[in-house]
Amino acid sequence: MNKTKTYITTIILIVLFIFTAKYHHAKITYPKTKKVDVVDTYHGVSVKDPYRWLEDDQSGQTNRWVRAQNRITNKFLKKIPYRDKIKERLTELNDYKKFSIPFQQGDKFYFYKNDGLQNQWVLYTQDNLEAEPKVLLDPNTFSDDGTVALRGTYFSHDSQYLGYGVSSSGSDWKEFYILDLSSNQLLSDHIQWIKFSGMAWTETGFFYSTFPKPKEGEELSGTNENSKVYYHELGTDQSTDILIYEDTEHPRHSPYVSTTEDNQFLVLYQSKGTHGNTVAIKDLNNPDSPFVSVVSDFDGDHGVVHNVGNTFYMMTDRNAPKKRLVSFSINNPEMENWIDILPESEHTLQSVSFPGDKLIAIYMVDAQDKAFVHKQNGQFLKEVKLPSPGSLGGFGGKKYSKEVFYSFETFNHPRTIFRFDLNSLTSKLHKTSGVAFSPEDYVTFQSFYSSKDGTQIPIFITHKKSIKLDNLNPTLLYAYGGFNISMQPFFSTGNIVLLENGGVYALACLRGGGEYGDSWHKSGMLENKQNVFNDFIAGAEYLINSGYTSPEKLAVRGGSNGGLLIGAVMNQRPDLFKVAFPAVGVMDMLRYHQFTIGWAWAVEYGSSDDPTHFENLLSYSPLHNINPDALYPATMVTTADHDDRVVPAHSFKYAATLQEKRFDNPNPLLIRIETKAGHGAGKPTSKYIEEQADIWSFMFYNMDEEINF
Repeated sequence: MNKTKTYITTIILIVLFIFTAKYHHAKITYPKTKKVDVVDTYHGVSVKDPYRWLEDDQSGQTNRWVRAQNRITNKFLKKIPYRDKIKERLTELNDYKKFSIPFQQGDKFYFYKNDGLQNQWVLYTQDNLEAEPKVLLDPNTFSDDGTVALRGTYFSHDSQYLGYGVSSSGSDWKEFYILDLSSNQLLSDHIQWIKFSGMAWTETGFFYSTFPKPKEGEELSGTNENSKVYYHELGTDQSTDILIYEDTEHPRHSPYVSTTEDNQFLVLYQSKGTHGNTVAIKDLNNPDSPFVSVVSDFDGDHGVVHNVGNTFYMMTDRNAPKKRLVSFSINNPEMENWIDILPESEHTLQSVSFPGDKLIAIYMVDAQDKAFVHKQNGQFLKEVKLPSPGSLGGFGGKKYSKEVFYSFETFNHPRTIFRFDLNSLTSKLHKTSGVAFSPEDYVTFQSFYSSKDGTQIPIFITHKKSIKLDNLNPTLLYAYGGFNISMQPFFSTGNIVLLENGGVYALACLRGGGEYGDSWHKSGMLENKQNVFNDFIAGAEYLINSGYTSPEKLAVRGGSNGGLLIGAVMNQRPDLFKVAFPAVGVMDMLRYHQFTIGWAWAVEYGSSDDPTHFENLLSYSPLHNINPDALYPATMVTTADHDDRVVPAHSFKYAATLQEKRFDNPNPLLIRIETKAGHGAGKPTSKYIEEQADIWSFMFYNMDEEINF
């Protein structure tokens, strides 16, 4: 009898072991998150906010909550048997020399380089392209752990000085320093509390814009308002900088400035959000001259790109949703006097540059780039021949440039850099990548699918040539869908981990982006935001119906506005995904405008202060639409403690609510909170590798996938 009982017990234990192995984990005990009695009333509607206290990211109780959440997440990740193998492979993949596009400044050339696993890229200089490069700035010396980053370089027009920005732990706040390039010595100049500004050089100093110094404790969450433009004279203290422009009547109108290459004009822009700006120009030869208004009504996006004397060239989407290049005289800048240099075409104009005596324009054709060379009057000369469809960068230059540089990349081909001769209009290979994988084993292509309303949505798909369309392939679908930002082919060492393990990487170009111009953007913003979610859901269904994957093998990922996207579609179609990664997302659509620069997004989303917008925002806000009766996918929210773009409170409150309402969910609902990191910019290579290892481990593990390293 005892033997029989022992046998039965053994069988039960084996079954339980198999069940646990298949479903990975017993029920997770999440940290208990206290609730407070906070209720807001919006236009007669009461909305509870029980985790309001998590908005105070400097408090001791919030820090304790963060540590408790990270302990649970780390405990889960540590039990994944191949997590270290994935990290090792990512380390190997990232250990190759990476180069930026070179550029000429005066009689020298400059470029950024990473030897492989350096946390930050290093700025080098060369007397000529054949000379031995010399280190000019090494941000890896700024801190021991690589969390202090170089955030912008700004050369004076005479190439005598290099101004540069430095930020800590991924924050948007930065400080300015000045390097004398003749002596390689730092000047005493030190400008603090800079955000969203560069340096606009003149002969003896520079213009910049800045917000007031935040109150103590509100550096990472306080509202950024009352931006002003100052002029800093070299060799002086910041306290003596001269106020050039402020708008006291409109504290949320943000000014920013640039100076023309000939050092003759100051261009002043104002924005009241992420879409739409004004343009005004001041003659620097006459300090008492007023700003001459070119665009004053915030209708559309406009940017001055070049001038020849009093004639200015400007990119604009005014009366041209896919953008055009116009010229005008400072003496007659009114719109009726604008002259088309590059009229609007069927494709979206992305950028223009004026190197030497040429005009180079990059157009986006179905989210892929093409470059065309013109005379500066707009006369077409030649299309730049590219290796294949993909994405371009570069072509910038000065009036004295004889050649320029550009980069090309796509999903299965790392960045390649070319030299382009402005006389012969021919390209020559400059730098290739040495990343340790075999691009020829993979295929990447573009397809189109129908969204809910019939709109055709582009999607890029990359995978091994040998995969089968049997609905069994682990697949990641990525998208963004907002702020007129276009999703285009790009190379990522992180994605190779997925591809090498028989996976599929898909990038959908949703409405709200800029792939087809401003009308495409507007069809996914404000009251049209649901179109974005419909586009993404239709993309997931397309991948499933085409045989690439299934709901049990599909993961979804997006960051920032894309984090909002993932949170919304998880609520609307939790059955469609097995794994979800909402990263640094805008999750509380009713209060996002109360933090840092969030108010600037109201032109994109609308504001809960408006009754019509409130109703729309509440209908899809990820935080407010979590369904307690739905089976949510395995979820790992990611954020960082120094994110002062989309403050971590969004993710904190969202994760706490998800865990509270779905505490019995069989899939893990975790949050990974990075320390000494921000929204993404400046992240050290070491932190990037760790984060990618955790993401792919979490995905494969929750899909019951093995890895093949």
